[in-house]
Amino acid sequence: MPGYLPPMVVPPDGEPASPGSTTHFGFRDVREADKASLVRGVFDRVAPRYDLMNDLMSAGVHRLWKADLIAEIAPRASDVLLDVAGGTGDIATRYLQACGGVDAGARAIVCDINAEMVGVGRDRALDGGFVAGVDWLVGDAEHLPVAASSVDVYTIAFVLRNVTRIDAALAEARRVLKPGGRFFCLEFSRMLLPGLGRLYDAYSFSVVPLLGSVVGRDRAAYQYLVESIRRFPPQRELAARLQAAGLERVRYRNLSGGIAAIHSGWRL
Repeated sequence: MPGYLPPMVVPPDGEPASPGSTTHFGFRDVREADKASLVRGVFDRVAPRYDLMNDLMSAGVHRLWKADLIAEIAPRASDVLLDVAGGTGDIATRYLQACGGVDAGARAIVCDINAEMVGVGRDRALDGGFVAGVDWLVGDAEHLPVAASSVDVYTIAFVLRNVTRIDAALAEARRVLKPGGRFFCLEFSRMLLPGLGRLYDAYSFSVVPLLGSVVGRDRAAYQYLVESIRRFPPQRELAARLQAAGLERVRYRNLSGGIAAIHSGWRL
C-alpha cells in the first residue's frame, strides 16, 4: 500500500543497560540490567485482565483519554502507525477505525516486549474483525525491530514510565519516524489541582492495589504501577527530554487536571 513499509528487523541501536548502573522499579532501586525482566514479569501476569483493570481503576476515563489521543493524531489512512508497548492492541485498533479500516488502506504495527500481551492483543483484534492491517512484533522500546525512517506516527500509551532508559526509547522513536513523522505519548503525569492531590494519592495507594489484589489477583503488580507513576518525570521535564532526543515542535496537553498528559513532537 502507498506509504507502507513492512517492518524489518534491524540490529539494536545504542548501548545495552549497564550491569553496574541502577534505576528505579517503583520505589525500589534495582540494577538497570534487571528492570526490563522485572517489568516484563509484571505485564505477563496482568495481561489477561489488563484492560478490565484499567476500566476499574480509572472508572472508564482511560477510554476518554485514548479518544483524545486519537483525535489529536487525526489519523490518515496513508500513514503507518507504530504503537510501542501497545500489546493489547487498543490504540492500534482505534487508529485503524478512525482511518476508515483496512479497506481504506490503513496499517498499524504493534510492538511490545511482552509476548503474553501481544498474544492477548492479537486475539482481541481477530475477535474484533481485524484480520489484516496489523503487524505484531515482540521487541524492546529501546531497540525497536523496525527500520529507520519507516513509520509516520509513533505512539506509546501508559508505558514509557516502565522503560529502563527513557532517553534511549525517545531516541529510538526519532530513529524509526520518517522526516515529517509525529510522536505521541499518553502517560500518567502530575496532578495540577492541589486540593485533589491528597484524594488522588489516597485512591492510588489504597484502592488501586486493593483492586489489583481482588480483581487482578496480583496486588504487588498494581502497587508497582502506582509507584511507577510517581517516579515518572513531570510534564515540563519530559517535554525537555523529547527536545533533547531531537524531536521538534514539542508540546503537551494535560488531561483531567494533569492526572494524565499527551506529549507530542515532530521529526523534522
